[in-house]
This record gives sequence, C-alpha cells and structure tokens, in this order.
Amino acid sequence: MAVKSAESVSAKSNETLDVDLATFAIDLARKIGASYADARLESTVVNGFVLKNGVPQVAGFDRVQGIGVRVVMKNTLGFASTNNISRGNIKGVVEKAAKLTAAASRIGEKIIMSDAKAEVANYEVKQRVKLADLSPKDKLKVLFDAEKAIKATKVNVPGRFFSMSDFYTEKYFVNSEGSRVLSKIPRTDFWYFVTVEEAGRTAQRYWQYGAAGGFEKITDCNFPDLLASEVKATHNNIKKAVAAPKEKIDLVVAPQITGIMVHESVGHPYEADRVLGREAAQAGESFISTNMLGTRIGSPAVNIVDDPTIAGSFGYYLYDDEGIKARERWLIKKGIITELLHNRETAAILGTKSNGSSRATGYDREPIVRMANSIVKPGEYNEDELIESVKNGVFLKNFMEWNIDDKRLNAKYTGAEAYMIKNGRLGEPVWRPTIEISTPKLWGSVDAAAKNMEYHAGTCGKAEPMQAIPVWFGGPSMRIRNVRLSF
Repeated sequence: MAVKSAESVSAKSNETLDVDLATFAIDLARKIGASYADARLESTVVNGFVLKNGVPQVAGFDRVQGIGVRVVMKNTLGFASTNNISRGNIKGVVEKAAKLTAAASRIGEKIIMSDAKAEVANYEVKQRVKLADLSPKDKLKVLFDAEKAIKATKVNVPGRFFSMSDFYTEKYFVNSEGSRVLSKIPRTDFWYFVTVEEAGRTAQRYWQYGAAGGFEKITDCNFPDLLASEVKATHNNIKKAVAAPKEKIDLVVAPQITGIMVHESVGHPYEADRVLGREAAQAGESFISTNMLGTRIGSPAVNIVDDPTIAGSFGYYLYDDEGIKARERWLIKKGIITELLHNRETAAILGTKSNGSSRATGYDREPIVRMANSIVKPGEYNEDELIESVKNGVFLKNFMEWNIDDKRLNAKYTGAEAYMIKNGRLGEPVWRPTIEISTPKLWGSVDAAAKNMEYHAGTCGKAEPMQAIPVWFGGPSMRIRNVRLSF
C-alpha cells in the first residue's frame, strides 16, 4: 500500500478519471444554490469466473464508470447519478437533482451534517502481482487446481461450486468544503460451496476469501490445499460425529465463529442509522439505544473494533465516501459500549462527529452507514490453553449456517467442523452443535480471548436498492462459559 498526501489532485494524476468533471459538478451545484455538494467519480474494472462441478460457466468482464452527486438545497439532501459523464449530461443531471431536491424541501426531512475537516489525499493499494497482467486462463487455473485437489481426496463431493472475481476501483471524491481524495484499490474475491456425501448423508461447507491487493492475495491462500482439507474434515465429520452434549458446557470457538458473531451481533446493531430507526424497513433495527452508550454489554475480556485501515483487508479504505478520514472505531471496550458507527448525518443528530463509516457500493448508490472490518481484539492466551482449560465442552472450528433476528438480539450459529473437549483434549467430531443465544448473554459469557488472530471476508448486504459491500470480520479464538447447546 502506498499513501501520500497531496496539496492538489488534478486530472494529470490519474490515467482513467477526468477529475475535473467532479469539480465541474460541484461548482455547478453551488452556482444554482446548493448550500453543500459532493461528487464521487468512479471507474471499476471487474473480471469474474465460475467453475461448477468442473465445468467453466459464463465469465464476466466489465468496466463501469459514472458519477454520483449529492446536493443540499433548502436543508434537504438529494442524490443523482449518471454513467454518461460528458459535461453536458452532468450539467443536466445536477440541475434536475437540485430542482427536485428544492421542491422536496417543502415536505422532506431537514438534514444537518456534522462538521468535518477538509481532507486532501491520494492513496493506492499496490499489487505484487498485477490483476491486469494476467490472462483469463491464468486466473481460471486457480479454479481448476482447486477442482483437481478435491478429486484427489477420493471423497464423494457431488456439488462443487467456485466463484472468483477481481475488481479494480479508481475513485475521486470532492466536496464544496474543500475535500479532494483520490484512491485506487484493487480487490480479489474467492467463494466456494461444496457438498460432501457419505452413505446417504450429506454435509456442506461454504466460505469466502477476499482482500485488497493484487492476484497474490488469491495464490497466497493456497486454495487447493485448503479445499482438500475442508473436504476431508467434512467427510470425517459425517462418518464419525457424535451428538452434541445436552447439559450446560463450555465452548471454545475459533476465529471463523468469532467473526460471524461479531459481524452480526455487534457490527450491524452499532450502525447509527439502525439505532435511529432509519433502516427498519430495509435491513432491520437494533436492540441498541442511544442511552446504552457507556453501559456494560459483555465481560471485561470483550474488546471489539471496526477498523477500515487494516492493510490488505477486504473492507480497506483510508477515507470514506463523505471524505472523512478513517480510523479504528471502538465499539466495545472491556465489555462497555463505547461508540457507534456514524456518517455525518447520524453524527450530527447524536451530537458527535463522523468516524468515517459512510460507504457506497458504487457511484450510483448513496453512501450510508456501513461496517468495514469488525473484529474482536486478541487476548493473552494460546488457543491450546483455552482448550486445555475446558473439562467438558465443544470446540467449534467453523460453521455451516447462522441466523439472527431483525434487532440483532437473538441469534443461532450451527457448527460444521467441531470436536468434543474432554479434560482439556480434543475428542471425536460433533454433529452440528448449535448455539442459540442472545447478544448480551453471548458477550457476557466470553471470559477469555486467544492471540491467534484471523480475518475472514464477507459481502455485507444492506439498504434498498441493495448495496453488497466488501468487509472483513474475525478475531481470535474465544472461550464461552456455561452455555447450553440447542437441538
């Protein structure tokens, strides 16, 4: 990753984007009466490949360009976008947006935006293996190698679905307050879904790997070995798994489980627009209320942050889509609720400042409050020490399904690869151990975190129209005391 500040960002600094078009849109909006305006000029190159049961499916290659403009007219916020980025068309779109927004001010909700420092920056994620230098054949080889590795296990895997994509986004943000931010971020994404069968019994595993960087982010994962290991473990689970214990036990959950727990039960309900009821009809509500800031939600062992600045992360960015400089956001510190995720609007409503949590999936979507990389901070133990401390329990390495209610209060997590713990040692596999637990009970029962940090990728959905955005979630293994599995 290379980052540099800049006194100015001009069209000469970018081969793809004519950044003067974004400045033109802002200047025009101000001339016709906007009290505030911002523009996001974007270009994204996308390549996608799918292999289904060894057969390549239709591949996708695309370049998407456009500009999105927000204007505030008479204290009302409006948004418009276009993929025709000629000056004449931008002029028409901005004028129409301003006119409609001004008219809507008679009935629309008045907007306030928190104060923000004007930022000027130019940053880029470097690629060790450039996406543009590889042919489709080079990229497809990864999928075929994964297919061969599964076949070599001799396990019956009747369903094998692999999807791989890469996308390179250049974005220029400018606003009427003086911010100018140019970014270039390549990302890679690999997703698999396999079905293993043995003696008429089946089990499935799916997972996603994503990162910011070049094609090395794909090859470094060694998907052939990873998938062969997944298939063997799933097959072993089908053949040898025992029923989960019915009494109250202790659990040790590995980073994949930690990750989905933190994303669903902490990341989403801490989005301030949910807390304010703004997402109820689209993505759900939150059990968190504004008066819960400063109150206890978990044990002192629980420390949770959302951090867009983690180098190489799937949710990486240094400035959000309102031009706010990103930082680590502490959602829970030693079990205490400390911070929500904010854009400029929610921050103003709650009397604080934006912490850089405004994101959009593309130029044609309005930025809203989103997570980036939600993680549990590491503790002081090794994973083995957590396991050794449990006399009777279950170790959950990964999961096969999850669900959670609209308020992010009551959740269910069903394990895939899991093992009994007897007197501090791993034993036989366990068949689909299921945790059904409330969010306060979950985080209140975590009494220790390990050091073995892992980050896992997801494509997080929210809003209407849907915005599916890259994120990471994860952390270390955790010990959860005295809980009962469901059946």
